[in-house]
Amino acid sequence: MTAKKPTTGQLHPRNKHQGRYDLVQLANSHPPLAKFFVKNPVGQLTVDFADPEAVLALNRALLAHFYGIEHWSIPAGYLCPPIPGRADYLHYAADVLGYKPAKPSSGMRILDIGTGANLIYPIIGSQVYGWNFVASDIDPISISAAQTLVEANPVLKSKIELRLQAQPGRIFNGCIKPEDRFHLTLCNPPFHKSLADAAAGTRRKLHNLKKAKPGPAEPIRNFGGQQAELWCQGGELRFIQNMIRESVEFQTQVGWFTCLVSKREHVKTLEQSIAALPVQNCRVITMSQGQKNSRFLAWTFKTTAQLALM
Repeated sequence: MTAKKPTTGQLHPRNKHQGRYDLVQLANSHPPLAKFFVKNPVGQLTVDFADPEAVLALNRALLAHFYGIEHWSIPAGYLCPPIPGRADYLHYAADVLGYKPAKPSSGMRILDIGTGANLIYPIIGSQVYGWNFVASDIDPISISAAQTLVEANPVLKSKIELRLQAQPGRIFNGCIKPEDRFHLTLCNPPFHKSLADAAAGTRRKLHNLKKAKPGPAEPIRNFGGQQAELWCQGGELRFIQNMIRESVEFQTQVGWFTCLVSKREHVKTLEQSIAALPVQNCRVITMSQGQKNSRFLAWTFKTTAQLALM
């Protein structure tokens, strides 16, 4: 196993969201953001990150300013993602694929498992790297909302295909077709074990937000989220173990399998599950966003030479 560690507290060097937000500039790209401006205790311009409408407006401004997405919305109660952290996963995934600035990567085909109504990974990945995406989800409302985003933004139409996973107990089965070939898969799995567990996590976030004073690099917070976005039976550990088991069946069709791991204590168990398979390479990639550390697993059944031929 190999691990790549970023500089403490810093986003990936290619991440567009370094340092404090330039809110005035962002409001130029999305004027409705301005009505959510407030001053923090030291007089700096910020927004109220405990207000879901302010977070939604900020996301719209970020997507418009940095990624050329003019129309972005999510159904009420669905997950509003923290864009800088989502972008970091994609940049580190590009490193796994061997990205080099002088090497075009627009031919890459990526599978996003559990894309959600927000469609955030395909949006960023298609606009930054030119990747082509198949985006799947078990929730028909999420697929419908994501399809609306694709149709509303011409830059997405030729880059993203939506697929409804009709077998909720499956991950790749029922989603990957016999003729499919993917360079890499992405997944941000539901990490709570139950609705009560998810609700408790939300209460802790809100409590901490009310106590915290806005800092110079205040992150976007997650709000909302449906059952499939936040929790599943057995939590993220069982979900990722199921993914690892299913990956064996699709080893000839996929270059790299990857999945975020929210809880650090799960990594060792998951590494052991991967080590029991005929993998050629496995990595734990560590990421850092401010005070938060996160990570994802990446594994492949292919040799370096085989990956180069994809």
